[in-house]
Amino acid sequence: MARFGERVDGYAIDVLNEREIRAAAGLLFLAMFVTIGMAAFGHQFTPLKYAVIGFLTDILVRLLVSPRWAPTLIVGRWIVRNQVPEWVGARQKQFA
Repeated sequence: MARFGERVDGYAIDVLNEREIRAAAGLLFLAMFVTIGMAAFGHQFTPLKYAVIGFLTDILVRLLVSPRWAPTLIVGRWIVRNQVPEWVGARQKQFA
């Protein structure tokens, strides 16, 4: 199994960037919010089915492979690339 988190100088434990995690969570929230709205108000359920598959795939990649390779975290990393990282413990995030 791959390492969950990354080694950063100055930290004795594996850490993750909280900013990129929040950006990825926002992307997942937006996708689910839009598709649930489409299902509830427009009776279009197909986009919701694909969004749920994408959501599940992303979470499984985060947990079983590595957060480094999760699609939304890659996009989140790109979104916050010019911000100062806010490191948090990887074990705590894995448990949450």
